[in-house]
Amino acid sequence: MATDLQLTNISEKDLEQCLKCSICTVYCPVSSVTPLYPGPKHAGPDGERYRIKDRRFYDEDALKMCLNCKRCEVACPHGVQIGDIIQTARIKYSRHPVGLRDFMLANTDLLGSVATKAAPIVNYMTKAAPVKSILHNVMGIEKNRTFPDYTSRTFESWYKKEAAAEQDKFEKQVSYFHGCYVNYNFPQLGKDLVKVMNAIGYGVKLLDKERCCGIALITNNMPNLARKQGKMNLKSMRHSVEQGRPIIATSSTCTFTMRNEYEHILHLDNEIAKNNLSLATRFICRLVEEGKVRMAFRKDFHMKVAYHTPCHMERLGWAVYSTNLIKKIPGVDFQMLESQCCGIGGTYGFKKENYNISQKIGENLFLQIREAQVDYVVTDCETCKWQLEMSVPIPVINPISLLAQALDVEETRKLNQL
Repeated sequence: MATDLQLTNISEKDLEQCLKCSICTVYCPVSSVTPLYPGPKHAGPDGERYRIKDRRFYDEDALKMCLNCKRCEVACPHGVQIGDIIQTARIKYSRHPVGLRDFMLANTDLLGSVATKAAPIVNYMTKAAPVKSILHNVMGIEKNRTFPDYTSRTFESWYKKEAAAEQDKFEKQVSYFHGCYVNYNFPQLGKDLVKVMNAIGYGVKLLDKERCCGIALITNNMPNLARKQGKMNLKSMRHSVEQGRPIIATSSTCTFTMRNEYEHILHLDNEIAKNNLSLATRFICRLVEEGKVRMAFRKDFHMKVAYHTPCHMERLGWAVYSTNLIKKIPGVDFQMLESQCCGIGGTYGFKKENYNISQKIGENLFLQIREAQVDYVVTDCETCKWQLEMSVPIPVINPISLLAQALDVEETRKLNQL
């Protein structure tokens, strides 16, 4: 008589469920461009079986080539948390101290708070060839990489002076996790979010205290600081929910990190984030499709756009919300790009040793965009924006900013006051 056998997991992240099928390696963007990386199966489940027995089997050079895109986890037929196995191994077994370069790249709040105080000077220096050459040769930051500009006026500063007082007028409210990019680099996205949410009848509050989501700290081997910042963010989210406000974000990576990595990598109790944190496009799309809000659009708005699915958005499975929202804009000529990694991997593509790999990974995507001949590329990830705008001469915007441009604000307000 046949007996069903079920593997019993004795380790984290479903290691025992790996079938050694290697489909994760087939879908790995790093494996596709360099033979030096053994692939996620070997670096992840296979390697972990050895590392459990003897930590000397840990291969620093191989594992640091993983860009933490999570496409291996999307491809895995048995739900093995392959990327998490690799990241956890780096945290657990690495004996290399964190260098100045990685410390600077990962501490986005520290760098942002300093850079915004002298934004014009900082922006000029990061474009100057002599400065880039020094960063390249001394610190290992790739000289060909374009740095995002810093703003002189942070989003938080703008919000407190220009928007905060208006938000209490709305009966329904949300809290906004804006992230480092919006605060220090591109406040306009935050302004667009406030504009859209107010138009559909929602006030926007900020969290009591917000710190970087921690993804750069995780991938640069600083888990203790990431955990500290994660606890602060979760505490602020808990208070927001107690006040009756769900939390929305405009960054797919920030959202993914707080909903997934906090639990799987940092071992934080993040139920409050999993149950109450959503990407803004998902939140709005659900309201529209449930008939709870209505939107009116400018009749003179016409735009040809192509949507790029960020890797962490692919892992969340939420691209459908952003694309459905874009398709609701009558004046948009929409094209869906084939889902491929852009190659930047957050801070990964800023490092000298990774730059060529980063650009090779993105080549097919760059070609798709050039051939699409669109006005804008739309994506939910800020680092994808940096990579694409540097590599392809086409502007890149967040779906929320596209929505803000297309929306007939006054008519939308009227529709939602009925």
